[in-house]
Order: sequence, then structure tokens, then C-alpha cells
Amino acid sequence: MNKTIRFFFLFIAGFSAYYFFDLFYFSSIQNFVKGISGSKAVAHVAAYSVTLIPLIITLKILFSQKTIVDLFSINQSIAKGFLIAFTGTVPMLIGYIIYFKLTKRIDFQSLFINTISSAFFEEIIFRAFLIGTLYRFTRLGFISSILFGSLLFAYIHLYQSSNPTELVEILMITFLGSAFFSWTYFETDFNLWTAIFLHFFMNLYWEIFNVSENVSGNIHGNIFKFLSVAVVIAIIVYTKRKNKAPYQITGKSLFIKTKPA
Repeated sequence: MNKTIRFFFLFIAGFSAYYFFDLFYFSSIQNFVKGISGSKAVAHVAAYSVTLIPLIITLKILFSQKTIVDLFSINQSIAKGFLIAFTGTVPMLIGYIIYFKLTKRIDFQSLFINTISSAFFEEIIFRAFLIGTLYRFTRLGFISSILFGSLLFAYIHLYQSSNPTELVEILMITFLGSAFFSWTYFETDFNLWTAIFLHFFMNLYWEIFNVSENVSGNIHGNIFKFLSVAVVIAIIVYTKRKNKAPYQITGKSLFIKTKPA
């Protein structure tokens, strides 16, 4: 079998196995672990960890010589990812302090699920596996690599909509958010921690200041979010220029690359 055909066959089969495993068993695993531990946070982590197994198996079949931490891009500098994300999201923090009030009653287990757990596992699944694997190990370019993964990422958030307008807003915001997280991941030398911490801080500030019931947000919520996006981009661009480092994403790598990254 042609290597490219074999790769895409196994990649699609592996993600399909994960998708249906997650679809049919995530809730069951979550409820089972919650019944034993009494913690919905622990149950959430356990369910995600178990449903990741098909993705891990797929990567080990495709790249037997590489480690999972390398394939999931979590072997890079945690401190660097944290610093970029924290500094970049300062506009959100300051803006929300000014315009919004802290949530009076915080459910810390729900906060953990919506910030730490969701940020970590969603970045592993979508940015590292579904998008990152395609960009790093095939000739697919940036847009070609992110298209399906970002649409799926947007799709899983559509449950938050209550009308057609919100649905379109959520679709656009989450799709663009996925593209942004992917860009930061690629342009920080495939450091997934950058995307994980960005996802974490953005969700954290959104939650603790009760900005909105869903990701479509409101004027002030989105203004400061977009300001943070601009600051993150500026930090990464400045760092690259200072270090004279080449960009991963250029006009020549948008659709098809001359070789894998």
C-alpha cells in the first residue's frame, strides 16, 4: 500500500474510532468514575483519558519510533507556553475586571472542567492530533490541515446556541479560535503548551467574570478577547524577529507544502 494512502487510512480510521468511542462511552465512563470517586472533575479527566486511547494507538502505529509526548507536542517548554499565554491575555483580565463582576458562587469542579481539563484535552485532540499531525507529518498546508479539525471543533460548541444568530456567531468564533490556537501552536515551535494555556486563561477569565452564557459573548467581552489575540500575535511575531526565526505559516505553506514540517 502506498505510504500516503496508508497514513491517511490509519489516521482517519483512528480518529473515527476515537470519535465513536467518545460518542458512545464518554458519558458512561464519566458516570461510572463519578459514582466511585464522587467527583465530577475526576470523572471528566478519567473519561477523556480513556477515550484518548484510540488516538494514542493510532499515533504509535504511524510513528512507532516517536514518543507520545513528542507526538502530542507536550515535550516543549511549559514555562514558555505559560508566559506567552499569561502575558497575552492580560487585556482580557484587565478589561473584565473593569467591566464585569466576579461570579458570586464558583463551582470549583465545574471551573476545573471548563478550564484546565477542557483546555488540555481539547488541545491534545484537536490541535495536536487532528490538526497538528496533518501539518507536521504530511505536505498539507495550514488551511488544508486546520479546515476539518476547526469545523469539528466549532461543531461541538454549537449546543450553546439558542437561536440561528447565536449559532452562526458561535460557529465563526470557535472556528477562528481553533485557527488562532493552531497558529500559535505551530509558530511557537510546535509547543502545544502555548495553545493549552491560552485556552485555559481565556476560558478562566470568561468563567470567573461571568462574561456570557456562551462563547458568542458580548461587545466588551469580545473586544478584550480580540485585544488579547492581537497581543499574543504581536509577542510571537516580535520573538521571531528578535531571534531571526522563520515562520511556519507563509503564503507558500497555506495549502500545500514542499515537504512535511
